[in-house]
Amino acid sequence: MSCIFISHARLVLPDQVLNSSSLLIEDGIIRSIAGTCPPTATEVDLRGQTLIPGIVDLHCDALEKEAEPRPNVFFPPGLAVSQIDRRNAHAGVTTAFHAISFAGKELGVRSIDMALQLVAALRQASDTSLIHNRIHCRYEVTDAQSLPALEELLATGSIDLLSLMDHTPGQGQFKDPEAYGNYLAKSYGKSAAEIDQILDLKLAQQSSSTERIERLALCAKKYAVPLASHDDDSSVRIQIMKSLGVRISEFPINLETAQEACDQGLKTVFGAPNVLRGKSQSGSVRAHDALAAGVASCLCSDYHPGALLPAVLRLEAEGMPFADAVRLITCNPAQAAGLTDRGSLTVGYRADLVAFVSDSGVPQVTQVWRDGIQAYLARWCHAA
Repeated sequence: MSCIFISHARLVLPDQVLNSSSLLIEDGIIRSIAGTCPPTATEVDLRGQTLIPGIVDLHCDALEKEAEPRPNVFFPPGLAVSQIDRRNAHAGVTTAFHAISFAGKELGVRSIDMALQLVAALRQASDTSLIHNRIHCRYEVTDAQSLPALEELLATGSIDLLSLMDHTPGQGQFKDPEAYGNYLAKSYGKSAAEIDQILDLKLAQQSSSTERIERLALCAKKYAVPLASHDDDSSVRIQIMKSLGVRISEFPINLETAQEACDQGLKTVFGAPNVLRGKSQSGSVRAHDALAAGVASCLCSDYHPGALLPAVLRLEAEGMPFADAVRLITCNPAQAAGLTDRGSLTVGYRADLVAFVSDSGVPQVTQVWRDGIQAYLARWCHAA
């Protein structure tokens, strides 16, 4: 039996912070808090450090960027998975939902073929990865080709979270064709002719999207896979998504929509980069405003795993109780995804833990445990 006693740490519990306290891990599970050290335990002194639950990230696009760091420049999927696994551990993320886009043949990495390769690489790496890597498939509703592949993945238990996204100009985060064209040109290096072709295809296939969405939502329900919506822009859209079984609203673009999502019992997700930058990259609602209005349930990394912990420290510096801020990246997203065994320093929970020090608001993760096993350790020699 493995037994680790963590001592002298600043522990962040779900509703309070304990200074210079302790936590006992046995066989990967939190067994006691603020107890005494058993004679058989290995003691880890975290004097001067903070200990929080491992971060649960519901939405991160960074794997796609590892696979295609520049437009039409592709790296092996297995290498991309290995690199992002280590980036997440370094950032304190212990459960990552990798957002993988199924969008027909629309964009380089956001295609059926590449998406399937990334899913396969994640599954293949499950026994050797540092953290819990989970699969969040994003379905572009104007894609008429991906349904069979997604239904097969659902049936084989290969999807942990499914979201519906619609990047058709005229709604959501792209109010007009010019805004979407600028996004494609900037992010994917598409030419004007390629952009016109993509927009024409999206508009042509939008009319039949409802049937595909309903079919996929039924399949997700059959296999008990959580369903999320993306860039909701109105109360009506929230109500439609709720009727399909959606329980998570990612990046609602205005306060009214976020409020409706909360009223309907959905969890809302905003980007940690939005907190750090003080604004949305697409002109949607500020995460600060959503938090102030009480309509933000979770923060996700969106595209930058390293943004999560600094965002929480920023919120603490601005006056939010630290335990409340930490819940935005730990137990709240865990509960939204139906994970009842992690995300909290609570007796009986998985010992997914993150220790860090903070220098002027910049966190430095020192140690990460996954299921009570040390997955990451940082050492510095410059202070000697």
